[in-house]
Amino acid sequence: MAETLLVTGAAGQLGRLAVEHLATLHPGPIVAGTRDPAKLAGLPAGVAARRIDFDDAASLAEGFRGVDRVLIVSTDAFDRPGRRVAQHRAAVEAAARAGVRRLLYTSMPNPEPGSPVVFAGDHHATEEAVRATGLPHTILRVSWYQENLLGSLPGILASGIWTSAAGEGRVPYVARLDAARAAAAALAAGSAARETIDITGPRGWTVAEVADLASRLLGKPIRVLPLEDAALAETLARHGVPAPMVPVIVTMDRNTREGRMPAPTDAVARLTGTPPRTLEAFLEQLKGSFPVAA
Repeated sequence: MAETLLVTGAAGQLGRLAVEHLATLHPGPIVAGTRDPAKLAGLPAGVAARRIDFDDAASLAEGFRGVDRVLIVSTDAFDRPGRRVAQHRAAVEAAARAGVRRLLYTSMPNPEPGSPVVFAGDHHATEEAVRATGLPHTILRVSWYQENLLGSLPGILASGIWTSAAGEGRVPYVARLDAARAAAAALAAGSAARETIDITGPRGWTVAEVADLASRLLGKPIRVLPLEDAALAETLARHGVPAPMVPVIVTMDRNTREGRMPAPTDAVARLTGTPPRTLEAFLEQLKGSFPVAA
């Protein structure tokens, strides 16, 4: 009998993509979990929606019932310190109690103590909770998305200046779709391993290299303005970046500067059978998307 597979956070961008790809790989039952099943209209045939709210113990117990393998997609609960860790631990523990036989979790690169990234502790604590179950598991340490650049590129192109504290550090940007495909493939594979995998794009990029590439492909010169962490924080605040996001951006740049991002891996190609999208291809698709007039 085919095993039942579950993806949490299925109404989110990564979760939805993972469910859709999983439906092409797994012939058995698939469950898409979310706080609001009404947001899951149009699921692939054979995929059932369930209400799973990480803040609701009863929904976790019911949501994981009869599930054999689960992909726990990290939440976006940043509203108060400790909430996301509590959510993740509740989900991991509920899955173990329900008899789930394999756990997968979407983490971040190198979240161990010492990481400057403000949310790294959430991921480290969750990884430890997954390992503590003793269950077979795959921890997917997903690099920063190529799509993250969409939040900053319009302003960078408008001003022609990229302020950064990332120095010469390199980021192996990965397409969100590739991360979702890799997660779905790992979930469908049914391995008995206890493993941690870096999910990356095909090469690492410095800010200067991304700026040069974007300049050539999108048609406007970009000058990189290196700043210290404090100066970057002041600049971001002055330009209207929401206060909670300022330390996120600054610490991610520091993390890159300190060389804490992973080297490129072949994990996407190995798990999915197809190579990951390049950053060049991503930016090429953006031609004409932003105003670049001088």
